[in-house]
Amino acid sequence: MSKAVHVSRTDISSAEVVGIEDLPLPDGAVRLEVESFSVTANNITYAVAGEMMGYWNFFPAADGKGVVPMWGHAKVIESNHPDIAEGERVYGYLPMAEQLVVLPGRVTPGGFVDTIAHRQPMAAIYNQYSRLAADPEHDPARENERMIFGPLFKTGYLIETMFRGDDWFGAEAMVLTSASSKTAMALASVAKEKSPQVKRVGLTSAGNVAFVRASGLYDEVMAYGAVGDLAQVPSVSVDFAGNSKLLRAIHETLGDNLRYSCLVGATHVGERTGDAKDMPGPDPILFFAPTYAVAAIKAMGAEAFGQDIAASWRTFLGAVADTVAIETRNGIGAARDTYVAMVGGDIDPAKGIVVKP
Repeated sequence: MSKAVHVSRTDISSAEVVGIEDLPLPDGAVRLEVESFSVTANNITYAVAGEMMGYWNFFPAADGKGVVPMWGHAKVIESNHPDIAEGERVYGYLPMAEQLVVLPGRVTPGGFVDTIAHRQPMAAIYNQYSRLAADPEHDPARENERMIFGPLFKTGYLIETMFRGDDWFGAEAMVLTSASSKTAMALASVAKEKSPQVKRVGLTSAGNVAFVRASGLYDEVMAYGAVGDLAQVPSVSVDFAGNSKLLRAIHETLGDNLRYSCLVGATHVGERTGDAKDMPGPDPILFFAPTYAVAAIKAMGAEAFGQDIAASWRTFLGAVADTVAIETRNGIGAARDTYVAMVGGDIDPAKGIVVKP
């Protein structure tokens, strides 16, 4: 019997460790032992948007519960697939659990796709697993960084690509909420590199102002209480916080100067609901990274896209190498506790948490 963390789909702060019966492995299937995964604000977004975006459907659970998806590494401990050997390691979308059974299809030396039926309606990017022995992105010395920053970085990269493709909607400044979050930092890094003419303004809690300034990724850093002091220039906003009162304040402060309002994630879970209707300026638009990934790959070509994102990834790693201390926690119980703390906003943004269940 293995263990998993089950989360209430109606109260995502409620989570418990449960035992899961290990059923016989079907023909063609592979059993993965989850070795490690990161717990970040990105995972909280999966839980917050679980019903709307189908994130609960990747790793089903019964009785109104769900398993939050994580990004991490796993090892094949049992294989009924002729092309996948026991002992090899993979990277990809994993449950907050000790094990996962996948049904590999489209197997190549570099990876495979989980073709199990219940995962097929969701975005294909989440069903892809990299086989580390032939994965050009794999660096044994950077496994922790890949788990913590990799998925978040790609979201930030794609947001910048979207804005740049539309000439930033004529904006001279970009306002980012939850500026201490790893996705916001990734976006700021890519924008600093590729669109330096657009001023990067980070909004964060008063206690995180020093940390965000020390990152060197923003031109200006402001506490949330100073949102009324935003410069009256053509701007776009990127809201990572999910705080409707803060979003309204940005819209009301900038008014007609706000050219685009982008919603990404929800790190302030307790304030994600509220009256965000009838605000001045443009209607907020939810950013869904897999859709823009497909568009970017089509526009650039897969090889060029891969090379470009890899170059920006290296730049970003250089920028954040000294800003985030990686902390490793052991056991599935630690996964549950870390997740609950992240929901409550009790994790220091200067820490990157890796769990080895």
